[in-house]
Amino acid sequence: MTSRKKLFSEYIPIIAMACILLLVQVLAITLAIPMEIGEMQAFEDPESAANPLYYIVLILVFTGIILLAIRKNMQWIIQAIILLAVMSTLYFVTYVILSMTAIAPTTGLIISAAVALSLTGLLYAFPEWYVIDIVGLVIGAGASAIFGISLAIIPVMILLVILAVYDAISVYRTKHMLNLADGAIDMKLPIMFVIPKRLNYSFRNETAETRKSDEVFFMGLGDAVIPTILVVSAYIFVDHPGIPYPVIGAMIGTVVGYLVLTVLVMKGKPQAGLPFLNTGVIAGYILGSLIAGTPIL
Repeated sequence: MTSRKKLFSEYIPIIAMACILLLVQVLAITLAIPMEIGEMQAFEDPESAANPLYYIVLILVFTGIILLAIRKNMQWIIQAIILLAVMSTLYFVTYVILSMTAIAPTTGLIISAAVALSLTGLLYAFPEWYVIDIVGLVIGAGASAIFGISLAIIPVMILLVILAVYDAISVYRTKHMLNLADGAIDMKLPIMFVIPKRLNYSFRNETAETRKSDEVFFMGLGDAVIPTILVVSAYIFVDHPGIPYPVIGAMIGTVVGYLVLTVLVMKGKPQAGLPFLNTGVIAGYILGSLIAGTPIL
C-alpha cells in the first residue's frame, strides 16, 4: 500500500469522524435555544435526579426489543419503528431550523414534512454510507439538543456515569452491544456513523458477515449523542458571560476522549466508546468551569 493510500485508509477516516462529532455538537447548540423556546423539553423538571433513570429504562427496553427482534428474525419491526422515529426527528429538527428564518410557520410545516419524508424515503431505498451519515448527523444533533435542554448539569453527570458503566458491561462482559451493532449494519439503520477507508466503498450491500475492519470505520450514534447532552446542558444551564469556557472545555474534552478511544480501536479490538467519551467531556467541562470561575454543579 502506498503512503498516500495508507494515509487515507488509516487517518482521514479518524479525522472525518472527529469532524462529525464536532458538527453534531455545534448543530445541537444551535438548535438548543429555539427548542427551549418551543418548549420541546423531554422532562418538566430538568433538575430532577430521577430523569436519568427514565432515560436508562428507555434504553434498556429499546435495546431488549431490538435484540429480541434480531434473534426472532423480525428485523422489519425494528426498521419500521426506527424509520418512524427518524422521520419524526427530522421533521422537528427541520421545523426548528426553519423557525429561525423569516419563513411563515405554515410554510415551515409543509417544508419540514417534505424534508422528513424525502430523507426517510431515501434512507430506506438507498442506505449508502453518506445518506446514513447525513441523517445521523441531523437526528443526533436533534436528540442531543432535546435531552440537553431537558437535563441540568447534575442529572446529566449521573446519566453519563451510568451509561459509561453500562456501555463497558455491554461490550466487554455481556457483549450484547456487539450483536446490536451487527444487527444495525444488516438493517442499515442510522444509529451509527460510517466512514469508508477507500473511495469506492459501498455500504448498501454490506453485512456483518462480509464486513472487513480494514474497509470502514464505525462509530455508534450514541457515542456522539450522549457526551453532547452535557455540552448542550452546559450551554443552557450554566451562566457564562463572555466566552463559554465550560461549553468549549466539554467539546475539547470529547475530542480528547475520542482520540484516546481511537488509538485503542486502531489496535483491532472493539472498544466501549462511552467510558472514554464521557470521561473526556466531563473532565473538559470541569476544567472549563474552573477556568471560567463558574460552579461545577
